[in-house]
Amino acid sequence: MKQAGNAVIATLGSLTLLFALSACSIQEQKQEGGNKKVDIKTPFAEIHVGTDTDAKDTGLSAYPGAKPKSDNDEDKHHANVQIGGENFGIKVVAASYISDDSPDKVIDFYRKDLKKYGSVLECPKGIKENHGKDESEIKCSDTGREETGKLDLAVGVPDKQRIVSIKPDGKGTEFSLVYIQINGKRETL
Repeated sequence: MKQAGNAVIATLGSLTLLFALSACSIQEQKQEGGNKKVDIKTPFAEIHVGTDTDAKDTGLSAYPGAKPKSDNDEDKHHANVQIGGENFGIKVVAASYISDDSPDKVIDFYRKDLKKYGSVLECPKGIKENHGKDESEIKCSDTGREETGKLDLAVGVPDKQRIVSIKPDGKGTEFSLVYIQINGKRETL
């Protein structure tokens, strides 16, 4: 009798999974410039992933004269990821750039640009990654090693933050702009 019960449970589980998968839709679009966009819809959540993003999608200004970082046509160093359901959502936008200007010039530019969102943190060891559910502000990491010349500028709260990560690149600068927004109940990240 116990085996029959397990078989019924397994069958019901398989039918539920089959139903959920049949209710999924996946749509991929190739766009101009080699950008791609994928939309996945399930009964529980929607997922949107694209490489068609730039500085304005992070809420920050484009650094004058900077060029998007690209190792090759397949690796664009840009992403726009959104995952959302009835009671939760997360959005992460990231874009990487290179500039012929010195890191100090890029740092000064983004210090000023980030101020429109609040007090700017300067974190040579990066941003603290694991925020507890009761923390109301982002913090600099106190562990890890400092990389010569690397600096993370950050503003916001754990559920909505903007980060500019800047490091020397030869005679110029490589930098990344990141925007993170989390909606709904969050235990820890």
